[in-house]
Amino acid sequence: MNKIIKKILSALLIVSATHSVGFAQQVTAILDSITLEMGRTTAIHLEEIVPAGTSLILRAQPETNLISGIEIVDITDPDTTDIGNNLLQINRDIIIQSFDSGDYIIPPIVYLRGTDSIKTDELAIRVLPVDVSHMETINPDADIEKGDSRWWDFLPAFIVDYWEWILLVIVLALAAVYVWIKFRKHEITNPFRAPEPKLSPYEVAVRDLSNLQSRNLCANGMEKEYYTQLTDILRIYLQDRFGINAMEMTSSQIVRTIEGREEVKMSARLMRQILEIADFVKFAKVRPLPEDNIKSFNSAMQFVEDTKPAPEPEKNENDKSSINLTDNNKKD
Repeated sequence: MNKIIKKILSALLIVSATHSVGFAQQVTAILDSITLEMGRTTAIHLEEIVPAGTSLILRAQPETNLISGIEIVDITDPDTTDIGNNLLQINRDIIIQSFDSGDYIIPPIVYLRGTDSIKTDELAIRVLPVDVSHMETINPDADIEKGDSRWWDFLPAFIVDYWEWILLVIVLALAAVYVWIKFRKHEITNPFRAPEPKLSPYEVAVRDLSNLQSRNLCANGMEKEYYTQLTDILRIYLQDRFGINAMEMTSSQIVRTIEGREEVKMSARLMRQILEIADFVKFAKVRPLPEDNIKSFNSAMQFVEDTKPAPEPEKNENDKSSINLTDNNKKD
């Protein structure tokens, strides 16, 4: 009931002021409480009564303080109500807070309409200090709380700051080591070195047989290793020289295949002797005589020599001249 009476009185005042001046607005500011405990908040209730179709602008306060020591926490959105007689009532709150005790005079709140301005009355508020008299003792500071630790928290600071560069250096170092290992194993050729000429199957077999002889495996009681490597050298030679897949064949299959090839069947006898002794040593664990070891090596070398490619005939200048003369005679 009191609220209705208040609205009616306010409307009558506005109407009378409007008739006398032609246009008028009414603004009021009321504190929710004239005392405020430090750290807590209170509200300044703003009320505007204006004719419909007009509006007032609440002037922005400097930064977030009404005055030094009184901070603005929030300004609520306006709530507009039609109170009749072509009048509008607009309500909003300014939430304030203070952390310094003392008495404060809040200056008028200013509204703007075009070049005109309207001010509320000044407000007085007292900020009370926090009462600590009821506390028997001063509470000690709490211990530092330990947060959740992550594994990178234990790394030195420079690793955390430059981990991208450190990771790049590690990747480049690993790549360099990989290339170096491959280069040492001759899986990667040196781009700055001229490529070595590729050896023929005959040259590879002669080289490997010479290396095998220099190792003196039979003299050290390693006959099985000796004959295994000897037959492997010959199997690789047959595969590279004649296209015979000897690495996947048994000894008897190799001999039959050689006997059926015109270019190599004349040397099948040598291969049969080598493979027979090798099978006795590898599978029957027979220890051959030194003479047998020498004979097997000589037979292997002889087999390679007998089946090597025939050298291409060299063409001299006389041959070229005779060819030219023959061509000329044909033209004549």
